[in-house]
Formats: sequence, C-alpha cells, structure tokens
Amino acid sequence: MTRLRSILILSAVLLAASAVAGVAQPRFGSAAGTSPVTRTITVSGDGSVTTVPDRASFSFTVDSRAATAKAALAQNADAAAAVIAALKSAGVASRDLQTGQVSLEPQENADGTAVVGYIASNTVSAATAIAKAGALVDAAVDAGATGVSGPTFTRSDAESLYDEALKAAVANAGDKATTLAAAAGLTLGAVQTVVEGSQSLPVPFAAGKATDGASTPIEPGSQSVDATVTVTYAVS
Repeated sequence: MTRLRSILILSAVLLAASAVAGVAQPRFGSAAGTSPVTRTITVSGDGSVTTVPDRASFSFTVDSRAATAKAALAQNADAAAAVIAALKSAGVASRDLQTGQVSLEPQENADGTAVVGYIASNTVSAATAIAKAGALVDAAVDAGATGVSGPTFTRSDAESLYDEALKAAVANAGDKATTLAAAAGLTLGAVQTVVEGSQSLPVPFAAGKATDGASTPIEPGSQSVDATVTVTYAVS
C-alpha cells in the first residue's frame, strides 16, 4: 500500500512539472518576434560663420593713494565718478557700464614693518560701438583712468550668427554621413539623434580698417563664430 501511494505521488509531481514546462515554452517562442536592432552611423559636423565685430568693450581702472584708508577711498570714489561721467558723455549707455571691482589695500614700507598709506582702486567696464571705441579710451584716460584693458570684440547679433553656424554644421554632418554610407555600401536613412557641441569663443584673426577720427586706433578685424554637432543616422 505504501509503495502504491509513492507511485501515485511521483506521477502527480511529473504531471505538474510537465504542465509548468508547457506554460513556460511560449516565452522562448516570443524571442523570434523581437524587432531587429537599427544599424546607425554617427558623425560630427562643423560649421563656421565669419563676421566683422561691431562692438568693443574695455575695462578702465582708477587708482588713488592716501595716508589713510578713508582718504584713499574718498579720493578714489571721486576719481571713478569722473571717469564714469566721461564714459557716459562719450555715448556709453548706463546698461553698458558695469563696476568690475572695488579694492582697498594697505601699502607698507620697504622692509614691511609699517603701513605708510593705502591704495584704493575701482574698475569699470564699458561697451560701445566700434566707431566710438577709440574716443571712449581717450575720454576715460582724460578723465583720470590710470589703467586700460581691452578691447574685447563682439557682435550685437551673435545669437543669430551662431544659429547660422549650427545649420552649416548639420549640413556638414550630412555630407560626411552620405560619403561614409556610400563607401560602406549602405543606404543612409533618417536622423536618429542630434547633439549640439560647444560654441567656441570668437577670436580676432585678421586685421580690419582702423576706426576713423579716433586718436587711439582700434582695429576690429574679423571673427569666426563656430559650432559643432554630432548626428546619428540610421543605415540599411
């Protein structure tokens, strides 16, 4: 009786295992219906637009020395105000003027054992059209500026120029992808992804005509606005 019972239990286990296997089998069959992986080509594209800058910016510094910190700072405030007023008179709008740094430092004697005075400094930046750049420098120096840094050249329509460079970069990527696909015996398909690269900072690389009528000559030269993209295309 015990032997018969064992046989019956074993038969039931085998039947249950067969049922589970039968249910699981369709999962293996579903792999045949999986979509094939899309083949792709990834290329980088470069675009560039050359332009002549139409704006220039400078930093002007005013230094003042006095026996006490209070006196140095007061003298520097007056001197900086005079430079700012001169810049405004030269045609710089208030929105194009910005204080860059205000500092006050003690000055020591030769052996560093005593403070003999103080130096206060104020730096203001100003941006203007290229045609007024030379006159701007002269006006600031005449008003008391003791330091000049610049120019930094820019374009007032820099964003639209960068958009043009991006379009050129995408077109360049398309040309590269077409060449690669043809060389590999493939057919170029639709764009899958586009990733924008970094815009390079404009750098003057060629001399231009000096600004007329300015005692301080300013050469705007020309700039290259660059863009890069990475584009992935489907191929077949």
